[in-house]
Amino acid sequence: MRPRLPLAAEIALARAAARLSRLARTGGGTTLPGKLLTRIDPDALDRLAARLPLGSALVSATNGKTTTCSMVAEILSPRVRLAHNRSGANLVSGVASTLLAADGAQLGLFEVDEGALPDVARRVRPRAVCLGNLFRDQLDRYGELEHVAERWRASVRELPEGARLVLNGDDPQVGDLARERAGALVFGLDDPRHAQPGLQHAADSKWCLRCGTPYEYAAAYIGHLGDYRCPACGHGRPPLDSCARDIELAGLESVSFELVTPAGARRVRLPLPGLYNVYNAVAAASLAGVLGASLDEIVVGLERFSAAFGRFERIRIGDRQLLMLLVKNPAGANEAVRTLLAGGAPRLALIALNDEIADGRDVSWIWDVDFEPLLAELDGVVASGERAAELALRCKYAGFAEDAIEVEPDLARALDRGLARTSPGGELVCLPTYTAMLAVRQIVAQRGYARPYWEHAA
Repeated sequence: MRPRLPLAAEIALARAAARLSRLARTGGGTTLPGKLLTRIDPDALDRLAARLPLGSALVSATNGKTTTCSMVAEILSPRVRLAHNRSGANLVSGVASTLLAADGAQLGLFEVDEGALPDVARRVRPRAVCLGNLFRDQLDRYGELEHVAERWRASVRELPEGARLVLNGDDPQVGDLARERAGALVFGLDDPRHAQPGLQHAADSKWCLRCGTPYEYAAAYIGHLGDYRCPACGHGRPPLDSCARDIELAGLESVSFELVTPAGARRVRLPLPGLYNVYNAVAAASLAGVLGASLDEIVVGLERFSAAFGRFERIRIGDRQLLMLLVKNPAGANEAVRTLLAGGAPRLALIALNDEIADGRDVSWIWDVDFEPLLAELDGVVASGERAAELALRCKYAGFAEDAIEVEPDLARALDRGLARTSPGGELVCLPTYTAMLAVRQIVAQRGYARPYWEHAA
């Protein structure tokens, strides 16, 4: 057996790698140190996490985990020193890199990739875990969401004694995990005024987990999230411990709602739009409460919060503004479209589709996105990214005029075309997949309009 270096020596080597990476302007400082450290010592993450005096909390979901985790950080940061992977590096290497850079941290707060959750939870042994939702995403990597749900269920059963579980009860697969652990805190929405007329055609968990009968919905909010019940066996949404009521959407600027928690109820004005951000906020409030935040601290933190990296992020570029809304699967893309329409649809959109590993190689999901209502309001589309041609074809099959589709695979040139076609003082809407979002941000940062990507890990 190879002798193991002292942890201090391992940390020094990994930090040196991070410094070299940043000097080289590669951005790899968010994951490279963790990769090196775990190669040197496979148990290093376990040992680093064990040094945090207040333990760790994990946040995982298909959609919204970065924003939810950032909201929790905003709530908790005035009262505790955090080790937080704010750049979104959410695999084992990213969590390890965050711990390496977190001198003096008291509490670990980590967003975790859905597939990596069981491994990270086993190593970190968290004091709290927040699970937000499961949507069909990157099928070539994750498989069907039922497979991910079973891995999550096994992971929940292996959590340390006393660990708290925070669950989105509006998701059948996630809400059902409440029966795996006593004292689970369940959150959701409770405002049928904002429900969809029915389930969207691309909704995922539509059939009862116990008997296979289609669920009936008293309210369907986003995809399959809502107030569901099986008419055959009675399996349904568990009682909510925390929820959002009396929700008021204010276009692309904000949303307000009554936050109801075990500690009381307060009105919250969130400076972000969309129903999906209400879910993120209620999840964050629930987890922060479990970690000891008061209701006053929760409300102040949520109302102070600004957009997470690349998620409804506005960047000033000269006399124009770029609005980026990450899209990576049907459910998330449909909500981005819904939010844009509610706020007044733009006349032009830059849509960027990549198929890197982090995006998922299979891009057939774009055919399940309801682009049609947005395209009906647009005068033009700039289709970009590695799969720009497939994206243009999707727009054409939606009935969008072929001569109004500009295909430019190169993201820098596509961004320039979009900005050139945007009036001074106007806003260009960009809907990129994950790696396309990172690439666009890098372009903007190189031009001096935003902080470089790797600085968000600091």
